[in-house]
Amino acid sequence: MLRKFTLLFALLIAIMPLVPASAADAVSDPAAQQIEGFYGSLLDSMKRGPQLGMMGRYKALEPAVDKAFDLTTTMRLIIGPGWSTMSDADRNALIAAFRRMTVANYASNFDSYSGERFEVDPNVQTRGPDKLVQTKLIPQHDAPTLFIYRMRQSDGAWKIIDVYLAGFVSQAALKRSDFASTLAAQGAQGLAARINSLADSSLAGAKTNP
Repeated sequence: MLRKFTLLFALLIAIMPLVPASAADAVSDPAAQQIEGFYGSLLDSMKRGPQLGMMGRYKALEPAVDKAFDLTTTMRLIIGPGWSTMSDADRNALIAAFRRMTVANYASNFDSYSGERFEVDPNVQTRGPDKLVQTKLIPQHDAPTLFIYRMRQSDGAWKIIDVYLAGFVSQAALKRSDFASTLAAQGAQGLAARINSLADSSLAGAKTNP
């Protein structure tokens, strides 16, 4: 079911027009504003990257991730139907581990600044209860990378529940596929331990997908 949804979602994204945002464009949609705020924090961390070091970037990005992401919903999408039968302790362990990995990945992957800029398309798309915010990471001397953020309201704010790399590769779907065997063999606590191990690898300086 998730694979069919991902393929359909990718098709919907593929047919949506992408209108680049210029300096004159006003980003008024609250979902797009949320992404702009996150990118502002990420750029600040990148510019101070060498000075902050890994743990400094991690601590600087923690509040930005907490504000912009709904990691509980993301984790529920990754786990699937089994989420509803898990104990509160297992859910909390998974959310805490996934939060740690998410922050660590951003701190590791965006560790310095070389003239990159982020561009947020002000033309936000609505898909049922969700909004899609299209953005680009534009390096100084390389081709842009497209990121699309799937967002949903949580506690009165629009928050990220999935990220589509290159415009169509769902990170939630990839993680679900990657984590399925560990969850089946070792249960929630075993999966939490694996996710924490991935966070440790990022914190040690090994780059992973955001």
